[in-house]
Amino acid sequence: MNPLSSPLLTDHYQFMMLEGYLEQGMEACAVFEFFVRKLPPGRNFMVAAGLEQALDYLENLKFSPEELAWLAPRFPSSVIAYLEQFRFNGDVHAMPEGTIFFPDQPILRITASLPEAQLVESRIMNLLHFETLIASKAARTVMVAPDKLLVDFGMRRAHGAEAGLLAARASYLAGFSGTATVLAGTMYDIPLFGTMAHSYIQAHEDEATAFEHFARCHPDSAVLLIDTYDTEAAAIKVVTLARRLRAEDIRIKGVRLDSGDLAAHARCVRQILDEGGMEKTTIFASGNLDEYRLREILSSGAPIDGFGVGTALDVSSDAPSLDCAYKLQEYAGKPRRKRSEGKATWPGRKQVYRSIGADGRMAGDIVALEENDLHDGQPLLIPIMRAGRRIRADATLEQMRQRTLAGYAQLPEAMTVLELVPPYPVVISPALQALANQLDAERARCTDK
Repeated sequence: MNPLSSPLLTDHYQFMMLEGYLEQGMEACAVFEFFVRKLPPGRNFMVAAGLEQALDYLENLKFSPEELAWLAPRFPSSVIAYLEQFRFNGDVHAMPEGTIFFPDQPILRITASLPEAQLVESRIMNLLHFETLIASKAARTVMVAPDKLLVDFGMRRAHGAEAGLLAARASYLAGFSGTATVLAGTMYDIPLFGTMAHSYIQAHEDEATAFEHFARCHPDSAVLLIDTYDTEAAAIKVVTLARRLRAEDIRIKGVRLDSGDLAAHARCVRQILDEGGMEKTTIFASGNLDEYRLREILSSGAPIDGFGVGTALDVSSDAPSLDCAYKLQEYAGKPRRKRSEGKATWPGRKQVYRSIGADGRMAGDIVALEENDLHDGQPLLIPIMRAGRRIRADATLEQMRQRTLAGYAQLPEAMTVLELVPPYPVVISPALQALANQLDAERARCTDK
């Protein structure tokens, strides 16, 4: 059994509620929406991601005999009988992956019987939350360094194996060039990049020999790590080696810097390489990088061609979580509204309409009721799944990546910076506000009785 695809990968209260729903015969149609309440610190927008994994989960969801046997002593036989036949038979509407979105905008809507829609909550949130978090972090690096090679280096410090794998996917979707995580290349066809570790250098008696062994082993793709001992001295060794290997048609593709003042070292190394006739040899940098350090390095004019971004990306170090929610918005044909202080929701099935200005950039969004509340602009939520099966051909990850990059080009120019700017205009439609007020008034009358 793959524990990551098990329906037991959820919160215990999902089963407790399911038992209650079944006991009371509460199996009418329910509508849940996933959204983010507010932007994390330092963010101007978010990038929707993780839908593909959520759909895979829904399509393949079923209980094995072993899982049912484990549940049997803990729940009534009627619940076990229900779970034995359980399949997700609901509908899904969602923003396509790579869509830029803002707070209070649903990026996924599930319409299914109440027990079905409730049971899938935790894993759906888990998948959408993480990949959206990482894609939104990666987007900032892409905007800082749009013309640079950007590689996800973070798997080894990610919070678990699945996190490392999905971070590679989310960062590529957000515009990164590739990843160092081999399984991500296998599963998602993401370009792979790799250099060498300091241990490779240290395992040899001298640095020059290590460089030569690696270059001969990888005659077309060698990127040599040159900061194990003395960065500039190593760059000179690389030039000497390159001259000797040239006669054998072996080319050193690049060098990598991983410590110290990366900008200063890059300038010195670039000069050494150029003077040695290695003008086409690239400089790649890594080492505790994030979007702020990249901006600082690039604004100094450092001649660096690409970056490996690791820990800060894969754990979204400056904003490690999203204030997201999966909430009931309609049940048995009636809109529902949560009124908790600071966590009130907008009721009903919703659509998001986006207007594009004459300059080709996003001009504003309207969050409206899906029915009888039509507005100008592009509707962002589209039907994805009906009766538990996908109804449209899957886009490739590369197509999703291109969609994301096109979205960046449509952002208001002021929002493409790292600093906070005035919020993007998102309007709640008058009809939706009126429905919320109506439900509040009805609730107040019930309370007064």
